[in-house]
Amino acid sequence: MPESNTPIRGLLFDFGGVLWDMRWDWSRELERQHGLRERAIVETLYAGDVWRQLEVGVGAREDWLRGAHAQLEALAGKPLPPLHQHWREQQHLIAPNIELIRALRANYRTAVLSNADSTLPQRLRDNGIHGLFDAVICSAEVGVAKPEPRIYAIAAERIGLPAVACVFIDDLESNVEAARAAGMQAVCFRIDRDDRLEEQLRALGVRAGSDILPA
Repeated sequence: MPESNTPIRGLLFDFGGVLWDMRWDWSRELERQHGLRERAIVETLYAGDVWRQLEVGVGAREDWLRGAHAQLEALAGKPLPPLHQHWREQQHLIAPNIELIRALRANYRTAVLSNADSTLPQRLRDNGIHGLFDAVICSAEVGVAKPEPRIYAIAAERIGLPAVACVFIDDLESNVEAARAAGMQAVCFRIDRDDRLEEQLRALGVRAGSDILPA
């Protein structure tokens, strides 16, 4: 674990669930509308071997999406509209967290650390937030995914800091625990339980503007 007196200089943010509202409520609503079991939409995308390969850079995004839709139709036993796409269309940036990063940006090195396919950097650009980060560590590009220890070391190296000087924010407790084991401080942020990231980071001494702790 990091020493409590080590100044925090780097902030590492997961994408889905921390910067990007996944709208889990909408996936459940689509499942209800189409008579699907709970989490069918999520699991056909993210619970299989095809995704586990894609997130470390093996395979094609188009094959993954096509296969996930076929699995969903097999579960339903009938043709379905493109429900994964309909779910994605309801997703959006988590505005308070983006504004918080803007406020912290001048005083901390920042990065995205996400299990994602290789389109992640372009999605950040499309949403106008790529410039908020000193580095983007995408699992598909580095060939290793959370919670493997090596990806946390890569992230710290990319922003030029020791792990002990970094805080990692994720919405999965397993990834948070892995970051702590790798020497970082870490926060589990969950939008579905109304967590306030500013308060969570402030509890670790992370502050914006004139409130910042001295280096």
